[in-house]
Amino acid sequence: MSEHILLRHRDIANIDQLDVYLKHGGFEAFKKAVTTMQPADLINEVKSSGLRGRGGAGFPTGVKWSFLPTNLWPHYVVCNADESEPGTFKDREIMESNPFQFLEGLMIASFAVQANLSYVYLRGEFWQIAEMLDGKIAELEKAGLLGENILGTSYTLRLHTHLGAGAYICGEETALLESLEGKLGQPRLRPPFPAVYGLFGKPTVINNVETLTNLPPIVEKGAAWYKTLGTEKSPGVKIFSLSGCVNKPGNYELPLGATFRELIYTHGGGLAEGRTVKGIMPAGASSSIIKVTQDSLLDTRMDYEAVAAIGSQLGSASVIVLDDTVNMAWLVSKTVNFFKHESCGKCTPCREGTFWMNRLASRIAAGKAAPQDVDLLDDVAKQIAGKCLCALGEFSVMAVTTGISQFRADFDQFTAQPAQSPAEKPEPVSA
Repeated sequence: MSEHILLRHRDIANIDQLDVYLKHGGFEAFKKAVTTMQPADLINEVKSSGLRGRGGAGFPTGVKWSFLPTNLWPHYVVCNADESEPGTFKDREIMESNPFQFLEGLMIASFAVQANLSYVYLRGEFWQIAEMLDGKIAELEKAGLLGENILGTSYTLRLHTHLGAGAYICGEETALLESLEGKLGQPRLRPPFPAVYGLFGKPTVINNVETLTNLPPIVEKGAAWYKTLGTEKSPGVKIFSLSGCVNKPGNYELPLGATFRELIYTHGGGLAEGRTVKGIMPAGASSSIIKVTQDSLLDTRMDYEAVAAIGSQLGSASVIVLDDTVNMAWLVSKTVNFFKHESCGKCTPCREGTFWMNRLASRIAAGKAAPQDVDLLDDVAKQIAGKCLCALGEFSVMAVTTGISQFRADFDQFTAQPAQSPAEKPEPVSA
């Protein structure tokens, strides 16, 4: 793309400064929303744009807003800026380098659902970003864009940042709410859903940083303009966090529907000389692995429907490229070790399942397992699927089951041959 919509700091120097942001049309969309639009009309405009949540689930944003009941008050908006998924680093760049567009998006969302108090929940490691955002919020208050009777209207809005303690589980929206309330960050049983019973037991919208950053251009230019970008069912642009075995890892803003080939070779500089793509994890550690059995798979469009059609998920679009030097048994061991460490322990399938997957995967990667241990690992993973309180347990098995089914030879490479009897079996590797 010749001009960025979300990563505007790459085109406009010092856009993180309020005067520069205002000079380039900053807060005109918020002014338009607050002074000329009714909340219901704003919600309908976002619905019409087709904007889908950029945090991973891809749920339509305007539809999510419309779920809030109008007979229960107050309403809250909470931005999920936890960004703990391995391989995902898009939200951090937005907050660090284009913070006012993000904050304007949060303010627009707050007006749409008539929230007077909204929060930015950041992972504990983002303390410097939180401090910076606090400064930006103070500037907006001084400029009269936040506070009481904004722009001469009756609308009042205040924003606050809140730091977590560095727990991956708090990226799950109900665990985030628990943490924001000062409780242990563990998922809630649903229903009720946050739209009805959210922060402090009140109706709450939870949106991702990238989702909110899309709102100012949508309000300014209209839903019809936004739908000219991307695909029919996945409109707009997306920031793809590219990492792994590529020459130029980084964030790339492209229309949804761009291909893996374009991302990896045109923007990512391709792979090291002589290397080929063996697999792709399109949604970070939480992905089902795409086995690149034929070159044409690289021409798959990166949108929610096309990636699902080849057996994986686009998620937050944190694309990890795996070349032919990567052994998938090693990869699975690293992945399940992460999920075992980050499981909150609240539900038994995830707590016990990730522990045993980690034990088995570590044993295999250490070359101390028998062939039947690979089957046992696969069986444990399948026992976890569909039985967990939140998505962490579900995500933990994706690389395991797809890794074993599509790259069994990588696992067999590590197992003892022939299968040992129980008496000869090595001691398991400690968890």
